[in-house]
Amino acid sequence: DENKEDVTWQQPGELFFATLLGTVKKTSLNEFANVRKGGIIAIGIEPGDTLIEVKLTRGSVAEGDEIKDPGDDVVLITKEGMSIRFSEANVRSMGRWATGVRGITLDQGDAVVAAAIVVPDATLLVASENGIGKRTDFGEYRVQTRGGKGIITMKTGDKTGSVVGALTVRDADEIMLITTAGQMVRTFVKHIREAGRNTMGVKLVNLDPGDKLQGI
Repeated sequence: DENKEDVTWQQPGELFFATLLGTVKKTSLNEFANVRKGGIIAIGIEPGDTLIEVKLTRGSVAEGDEIKDPGDDVVLITKEGMSIRFSEANVRSMGRWATGVRGITLDQGDAVVAAAIVVPDATLLVASENGIGKRTDFGEYRVQTRGGKGIITMKTGDKTGSVVGALTVRDADEIMLITTAGQMVRTFVKHIREAGRNTMGVKLVNLDPGDKLQGI
């Protein structure tokens, strides 16, 4: 600040956590002010689950039962191409040790692969293991109640493979595509055309036989 004091942990905002099995949690940024050398607990993880994503949100504001500011909207994306958008106001702020609440109800064998923050002038980029991807306007993702089954974000099948990642992107951004064989491709977001939710998309990267897209 103007007095040259570190106010990092005094800022408003929440850390929003998402796990592989669809659990979400948010914890106030100031809860992480006193990090010890060996680290501190950030979230309680149930046996068999895994933390896959953490995002910084601006936090929701409530006075009594009235929500003054709902904060950010969050979209969870699954490997089978499902998604759910809900307000972070639906997730109360919890302590570091808490495990969280249900963010999305998953079908058998499905799992959450990404969480994205909704930004008004941005789109959601979704990519699959066979190098197929697309951008979709956030307006196509209606706000739902946390914990539901969600709606389709990408039509998956043999051609696409499973979804491996999703990002909030703007036209001026560039992305990196990394494959399991260690190849990396850098491309402009504006070169990836927008498409509706219930579509497959276009090829983002040419893969060698046996290679898969690992992440974006």
